[in-house]
Amino acid sequence: MGGTEGLRAQKIAEFQMFAVIKTGGKQYKVAKDDVITVEKLSASAGEKIQFGDVLMVTTSQDGSDAVIGTPFIDGASVSAEVVEQTRGDKIIIFKKRRRQGYRRKKGHQQDLTTIKILDISAKGGKKAAAKAEAPKAKTTETETPAAKTEKKDDAEQTTAQGAKPALLTAPNGEADKLSELTGVGPKIVEKLNKIGIYHFSQIAEWTPAHVTWVDQELDLKGRIERDDWIGQAKKSASE
Repeated sequence: MGGTEGLRAQKIAEFQMFAVIKTGGKQYKVAKDDVITVEKLSASAGEKIQFGDVLMVTTSQDGSDAVIGTPFIDGASVSAEVVEQTRGDKIIIFKKRRRQGYRRKKGHQQDLTTIKILDISAKGGKKAAAKAEAPKAKTTETETPAAKTEKKDDAEQTTAQGAKPALLTAPNGEADKLSELTGVGPKIVEKLNKIGIYHFSQIAEWTPAHVTWVDQELDLKGRIERDDWIGQAKKSASE
């Protein structure tokens, strides 16, 4: 019995203080000498940093003396040292839209920072330095190539929703022979006329968003881009 009590007392004595901190929008449970990887911080390897957003601190194994913040503990801090700046595993993002010829593939590697916990202070200490976490506004301005690609793809995805082109209720004079376009037969001419498209000049002014809208409206399955209607229409309209 005495041996069991002694072992239990030894384990309690060896228990380290731990804290829960918040950085990069995530929460981490840390103890002294822990090495963890967090969202990128604007600090160089070997530089000391301090986290002031501490949600909980406890020194007992059963958590009986835990101090919980609302949401943060006033005056508590966790100091750490930057080990290295690194990047996460590469992930592949693939987007596809049925019957629209829309396919986008790109890769992304998240910027990360590896840190070593030096000390936990339940009271006193200053809040994390402003430079400990990369400023969000600055991160937006100095985007990684992957982030720029993401924005470009989002813009292309918005374009994929389509935009209605300029349509006519009746032709201006005599309607053009749209059947001269590659892949355009009487049925497609009838569909085009029905929605208000009669002239090559109308087709020549289409943007990618207009192409998407017409393709979806008439269920052309990518025929406009595949047969280069816009290029043919520009040539015919200039003649």
